[in-house]
Amino acid sequence: MVFVSDQKIKILNKKYLKHNYVTDVLAFDLREDLKDKKVTGEIIISTGRVVENAKKYKTSQAYELIYYVIHGILHLLGYRDHDPEDINRIRAKEQQLLKYLT
Repeated sequence: MVFVSDQKIKILNKKYLKHNYVTDVLAFDLREDLKDKKVTGEIIISTGRVVENAKKYKTSQAYELIYYVIHGILHLLGYRDHDPEDINRIRAKEQQLLKYLT
């Protein structure tokens, strides 16, 4: 897991995903063989988004950080958030897991 600034995550988001904006978390699957069941990857979290979104959503910074870790892990497990169906699926799983932590 790597913690970076908003500026750095925007650069990475643009370079690797072709999205020219700040995001909260990026996850990169680093498995050499996608059939490998062992999860190997890198999760990159913007500390700026942790702070700002905690204020915006009236949560704690710890909650936001845990949320981004869960979100990143779910991406490494194959969950996506590109279309409404995928978004509903990943959000439901996030909420299921967050219940155990709050």
